[in-house]
Amino acid sequence: MANLDPQSALFTTAQVRALDQAALGDGIAGIELMERAARAALAALQRRWPQARTLCVLCGPGNNGGDGFLLAALARAAGLQASVIALPGQSSGDAAQARECFTGEGGQVSSVTEQLPEADVYVDALFGSGLNRAPAGDAAMLIAAVNAQSRPVLTLDVPSGLNSDTGVAFEPCLRATATVCFVGWKRGLFTAQGPDQSGERSLATLDVPTPAYAHAEADATLLMPQALPTRARDSHKGRYGHVLAIGGDLGAGGAVRMCGEAAARVGAGLVSVATREANVGAILAARPELMPHGVHVPRNLEALLARASVLALGPGLGQDDWGQGLWQAALDASKPTVLDADGLNLLALRARALPEQIVMTPHPGEAARLLETTTADVQADRFAAVRGLARKYGAVVVLKGGGSLVADPEGRVAACPWGNPGMASGGMGDVLTGVIAGLLAQGLTPWDAACLGVGLHARAGDLAARAGERGMLASDLFPYLRALVNGRA
Repeated sequence: MANLDPQSALFTTAQVRALDQAALGDGIAGIELMERAARAALAALQRRWPQARTLCVLCGPGNNGGDGFLLAALARAAGLQASVIALPGQSSGDAAQARECFTGEGGQVSSVTEQLPEADVYVDALFGSGLNRAPAGDAAMLIAAVNAQSRPVLTLDVPSGLNSDTGVAFEPCLRATATVCFVGWKRGLFTAQGPDQSGERSLATLDVPTPAYAHAEADATLLMPQALPTRARDSHKGRYGHVLAIGGDLGAGGAVRMCGEAAARVGAGLVSVATREANVGAILAARPELMPHGVHVPRNLEALLARASVLALGPGLGQDDWGQGLWQAALDASKPTVLDADGLNLLALRARALPEQIVMTPHPGEAARLLETTTADVQADRFAAVRGLARKYGAVVVLKGGGSLVADPEGRVAACPWGNPGMASGGMGDVLTGVIAGLLAQGLTPWDAACLGVGLHARAGDLAARAGERGMLASDLFPYLRALVNGRA
């Protein structure tokens, strides 16, 4: 991995430990790495809260606590007031040296009490990465006390109580305002409860030598902002594909309409819609650029399938005879396909061969049905779940939800750092299906279309959320999708 970029690489806890060991093997002393972490943390704190004058640092007995002791010492040297509350237990090695550095300069260490001292900022240096069980005893009491107060909280590396590999928050789990992560991004910060618990995230590589990263193994990558290249001046619609959106059973015509418009908004040359006859007039009135067709039985699809280059199958499809018939005919066409919603539910009920080029976009409930497990099991390890789906179905898979993940059958995974709770509303998944289909139609591979599509969709949601998260509609994303895909936002 000679081209590994620390800012976009996601690591398991074990992989970061290997990076630490590589840095130590390169001649960096453990206490020096700890001092670098403390300096990075103080810089992040002063940048984020320049008016802060008093800190309360919560330290555990391990190396994360050592970072905290050194941060407190540096803060005192910089003229800030820094108090430390330490969990019971004897520090050892570099952590013990860090504690002695703080106390040797006159710093006072307090025992755990239910009442926290007043501070402008609280610093979480209790556990860091690698925790695999719920905090208990004094640690749980401290976490609960911090969560109950209203002052900002800076976490060092990983919020205490968060599984750094899966993003699952134990009970209790500290909720940070900001997290400064050390050496390499822990993948759990970006999915499940990780984004909520970690707040604003920043990475400090601590000047770990480049060769350490050149030989490192990363578990996944972080999506970066992207757009499509500028088109040639002699372009015509035939160059940019023909998407056929299939769905919209009675009462669900809006789903397939939004899917079709999303494909058009990201640049598909043509978009047709195969739906119930009752939906045709409404689609034409709302978006005349789409070409809706009333489809009664599967044979009515034949001419539409022949003209299409990409299929978006599932939005509003339903699972009755009409939906099942269209689903079967569409998959039999073996065209590049984005499969969503009831298209996935039907697959969970009836295993069958899939097109060679296919992107599946399940939410956790649909993923559980496809894996024949529970939603709780999917959410307990989203990385394992998305990889399992991609292997089982030979597909590129988007596991939607907080911190959406994209995987391919070879085990490659990308995580989305954007998105917000306002996107938890009806129709958002239909829009994502259309976005990915529109990108496939323009010649992107399933992997690239899924990664770019997930990123565009989430970033558009964040732009739409500037007006407020509550009340956001799926169609609010359309103007932002157009701007983003053209690199204008």
